[in-house]
Amino acid sequence: MTASNSSSRPTVWCIAATDSGGGAGITADVRTVSDLGCHPCAVVTAITAQNSLMVSAVAAVSNATLLDQLNALLLDMPPQAIKIGLLASQAQLDCLAAWLAAHVSHVPMVLDPVLSASSGSDFGRAKLDFTPLLAITTVFTPNVAEVAALIGSQCSSSEQLIAAMPQLLAMTPAHLLLKGGDIDDAASAEDLLYLRQPPFCAAQHAEQGFRLRTPRIATGNNHGTGCMLSSAIAAFIAQDWVIPDAIVLAKAYVQRGLSESYQAGMGTGALGHSGMPQCLNDFPQVLPLQGSLPTFEAHHDNFAFVSPIYPVVSNCAQLTELLRGGCLTLQLRVKSDDTAQLAATIQQAITLAKRYHAQLFINDHWRLALKYHAYGVHLGQEDVAEADIAALRAAGIVIGLSSHSFFEALIALSYRPDYLALGHIFATTTKVMPSLPQGLTRLQHYANIFASAIPTVAIGGIDLGNLAQIRATGVQAAAVVRAVTNADDVADAYLQLQQQWLQGETTWEVAYD
Repeated sequence: MTASNSSSRPTVWCIAATDSGGGAGITADVRTVSDLGCHPCAVVTAITAQNSLMVSAVAAVSNATLLDQLNALLLDMPPQAIKIGLLASQAQLDCLAAWLAAHVSHVPMVLDPVLSASSGSDFGRAKLDFTPLLAITTVFTPNVAEVAALIGSQCSSSEQLIAAMPQLLAMTPAHLLLKGGDIDDAASAEDLLYLRQPPFCAAQHAEQGFRLRTPRIATGNNHGTGCMLSSAIAAFIAQDWVIPDAIVLAKAYVQRGLSESYQAGMGTGALGHSGMPQCLNDFPQVLPLQGSLPTFEAHHDNFAFVSPIYPVVSNCAQLTELLRGGCLTLQLRVKSDDTAQLAATIQQAITLAKRYHAQLFINDHWRLALKYHAYGVHLGQEDVAEADIAALRAAGIVIGLSSHSFFEALIALSYRPDYLALGHIFATTTKVMPSLPQGLTRLQHYANIFASAIPTVAIGGIDLGNLAQIRATGVQAAAVVRAVTNADDVADAYLQLQQQWLQGETTWEVAYD
């Protein structure tokens, strides 16, 4: 399986109630799913009479009608993801859960346990027991009021949301996204995320909690935010984004929707729909659940890759050849159990690079890079939390960080690196990766968001055959491994890649458009 670049529209089932006012419910779901490039199917649980001020009536569909809708879709339009919103009664919830478990339990499901409308209406229902659905849910998205109802005690702060997590985790195997937008905080809105073990993601993020923090947008037009968020998560999951990416992309989508919200009636207004997120400022900060990141000194605002072709080598012999061939941006990635030999190799490499005034990044071994005064270090997601970033900053060492998803890139940005590595783009044999190859379409998305804010380098399976396509995405550099290290003449291989990249400058605007 690889990250999907297909132009087809995955099918997302939206199981929810109508909203005659058009701002929430299945109307918001369908608009969101369609806007994000998927095909929405509408499974109606209830018909509501409401506007921007109130809910005046709710008429549940019968269980037979609910099952007729589901069976019809299953025959012809099976889902790649399912979003579940308002359910009209416990009997309906139990009926739906039993059918889903029997027929589509393998499909990712996003559950938004709608307990009330923006106007305050509880839709005239008794308290629901979500246990049958929680057993098969993939992502669970309650807000603070819904968390309080679920755990049976007050919940009105981030601290109380954190305290409620163990109880909620005991209810479901799902990833938790606890929405904190209703917590009174003038500066920011903060959701709490707890990841289980999402497939194709780094192990260090499994069974971990995070804060997703966004600036508050001063608007009263927030009708349907929960519907939009949960249906956007489902749409991104259906397009094979990993779970953490689906969540932060959906958060960015809602943030832009709030920025472009409008008032359709006299009460709470509706959200805008603006397609795939394009602005880094719409994405949340990804921060630790407990505590906070240290305050780092400013990064090097003037950093730029001297050589847009960035070879990664494992020995000083190839490093020397590349330096003599004119390569001035390189990385030494050496693995050894012989600590003395490792230190000697890194010291020799740093001395060589300084002789040529080159940008040499030491992979992972930040202590040795600090000891021997390296130009830079390159750290993976698994290493950055353990590294002494403050000491590296104080020593003037340039820092590059790896990322394999939107989620990991946002974590990396919290450490204020000097460049961001995006990968792996194509299949590679140089390293065992938990993530899928990202492909050119995903790289284009990453470049659209990050390349204007921080220098970016693509890595993974890049060679002469695909370099022009990499260049056209807008990244500032391409890291190459086998394309150089497996060549008979590493310097000549580098020069060929460098020449092809530089030739692309004359057609850059055409290629990018």
